[in-house]
Amino acid sequence: MKTLLITALSAMAIALSAAGKSHGQDAMTITVYKTPWCGCCQIWVEAMQSSGYDVKVHDMEDLTQIKKQAGVSNELEACHTAVLDTGRKYVLEGHVPIEAVEKLTSERPDIRGIATPGMPSGSLGMGNDPNARYDVLAFTGNAAEKPTVFYEAGKR
Repeated sequence: MKTLLITALSAMAIALSAAGKSHGQDAMTITVYKTPWCGCCQIWVEAMQSSGYDVKVHDMEDLTQIKKQAGVSNELEACHTAVLDTGRKYVLEGHVPIEAVEKLTSERPDIRGIATPGMPSGSLGMGNDPNARYDVLAFTGNAAEKPTVFYEAGKR
């Protein structure tokens, strides 16, 4: 178990490293860290794959260290943590909708990542209701800075 954790943390460190080569949309990779028994996470993974992302999954029993290393605070936590490689590394925490990921890849803001805290009903993987209203928050990874609204799901 300790070897698995070290391997996963090493993979996370590599995924979050500042060095990275530029990729086109069709080559963007999402590395997902999730628990093996989480069905809603698997639905999210499959939706990302269907949207054209190359998705690599690491099933782990405990994601505490992954979330800590990714800069995800307790208030932002959800059931899985992912790293999106756009040539720049972004953290995707939880059931982030595809539209928010697309906004992130087109705008490429100077942030650590985006999060859908908790498991909002109707979010991608939790029923996928396009009318469900919840916020996707941007965060910097700096505990002193409050997250800001990045995307408002269900708002027309």
